[in-house]
Amino acid sequence: MSGARDLLARAASLAPSPADYRGLRRSWRADLTAGITVGIVALPLALAFGVSSGAGAESGLVTAVIAGVVAAVFGGSNVQVSGPTGAMVVVLGPILAQHGVGVLGIICLIAGLIVLAAGALRLGRAVSYIPWPVIEGFTLGIAVIIFMQQVPAAVGAPAGESPNALVAAVEAIAAAQWPEIGWTLGIVAAVAAIMLLAPLVHPRLPGSIIAIAVVGGASALLGLPVETIGELPAGLPAPSLPTLPAASDGGSGWAVLGQLIGPAAAVAALAAIESLLSARVAASISDTGPYDADRELVGQGLASIAAGFFGGMPATGAIARTAVNVRSGARTRVAAITHAVLLLGVVSFGAAVVGRIPLAALAGVLMVTACRMISIATVRSVVGSTRADAVVFVVTAIVTVSVDLIYAVLIGIAAAAFFALRTLARSSGVHREELPGPPQPGDERIALFRLEGALFFGAAERTLERVGGIRDVEVVILRMSQLQILDATGAQVVTELITALERRGVTVLVKGLQTRHMRLAERVGVVRSLRHQNHLFDELAPAIAHARDHVRRAAEATTR
Repeated sequence: MSGARDLLARAASLAPSPADYRGLRRSWRADLTAGITVGIVALPLALAFGVSSGAGAESGLVTAVIAGVVAAVFGGSNVQVSGPTGAMVVVLGPILAQHGVGVLGIICLIAGLIVLAAGALRLGRAVSYIPWPVIEGFTLGIAVIIFMQQVPAAVGAPAGESPNALVAAVEAIAAAQWPEIGWTLGIVAAVAAIMLLAPLVHPRLPGSIIAIAVVGGASALLGLPVETIGELPAGLPAPSLPTLPAASDGGSGWAVLGQLIGPAAAVAALAAIESLLSARVAASISDTGPYDADRELVGQGLASIAAGFFGGMPATGAIARTAVNVRSGARTRVAAITHAVLLLGVVSFGAAVVGRIPLAALAGVLMVTACRMISIATVRSVVGSTRADAVVFVVTAIVTVSVDLIYAVLIGIAAAAFFALRTLARSSGVHREELPGPPQPGDERIALFRLEGALFFGAAERTLERVGGIRDVEVVILRMSQLQILDATGAQVVTELITALERRGVTVLVKGLQTRHMRLAERVGVVRSLRHQNHLFDELAPAIAHARDHVRRAAEATTR
């Protein structure tokens, strides 16, 4: 019965509650203003990310509307804004290019279920184990990929056949022709100029939407020969259950499903990581309270599932839009909901106008956005911190651009773990000390070793070599009171060390084995390997006295 109550309480903690809107009576005006501001910022990004992913502008808008509302209601952050993001486009684009747009709904469904399950299993805090250099290297790599993905639209040429964004961009430049490249590059330059100059006029001017409006209007009036978004439906599509497309070789759709499990898992991993990072950033720059990491995963999982039913893309928390939301005064989830409602209005009443926007204009928006993702000050901070952090940062960025985002995070974490373990191993030490107090006859037959820092698998072998190689002594005292970390490998090495010394006739005394290490030491056999239970001491003085007495008795036995 108590188990059922615990399960219900756990489920309730992951569900929406009236407490999510505490203080709304005081903040509703600020929430509405922030929501409208974010909606204006999000419109060109939603269109651009939809087009860039290969799913289409409509899919980007649908994701911003549907996922934006669902994640706001069910998520774990009061100010998080969710929708299509550049990182998701980087992962999703190659999947759709390989398997076709028909798999989009299934990808949303599988990835959403994985993220939802991660939240239900309380895995939300796992993102805290991702080191800062990995996050920054990952962000830098994504920015480079987003920029390169826009090059084909910027030069008015089709993307190259290579799945690598950098190579495809080079191929597109090689295939560009005049005068198309002149018109598209002019549009990109105009968009970039407006976006860069607008904040100088007033910090709150939405440069991206102004740039889209000016360039789109000029393009339509002048009849420029550039590709546009095209016709969009007026309103949201009717929801439908995602279905498995038939295999290209005529086989069963289940075969396609098997091929999509891996890509969907990569999408889910990215959605979880980016959403939790965004929520953490929002909590650090706002005073609207902490975020619930597990509930955030539940909300993002439900958002991707819901988007999939309407033809949308997998969703994540959007760091840039969330930051705009916070800085615009958002206090509750109403702001994110308002942003989605505003975009719904655009879909319902402005589809014809939106369809005339040049693709080059959207490319310009994303190019500027990608450049803004890179903070020179942050790069200098990471590179200038330590050599190990600089290596992790560079490796993560390079792998992100050249291989894969998920592999980049995993390799970055592995590299950071390697350097951390190396540093920890170097901080551990085995030092031979002089016996305290006035020297006494026979002290040269006693070796006192101080073990400090960490005795774990990365440093255990060195301890075995340092102490195990001691010669011409009758007693070894292992001083373990300053040992901060002891793992199973370290305890096993101590056991082997004691056993080897005792086999050679050297008596081993252990001093200061901490209470928190005692259970492990007993299980692995450290205590059992001692010649006598009395050879375990809490204080150094009795241990030295016992060692001297042992040496004295051994000397007397020799002279008889």
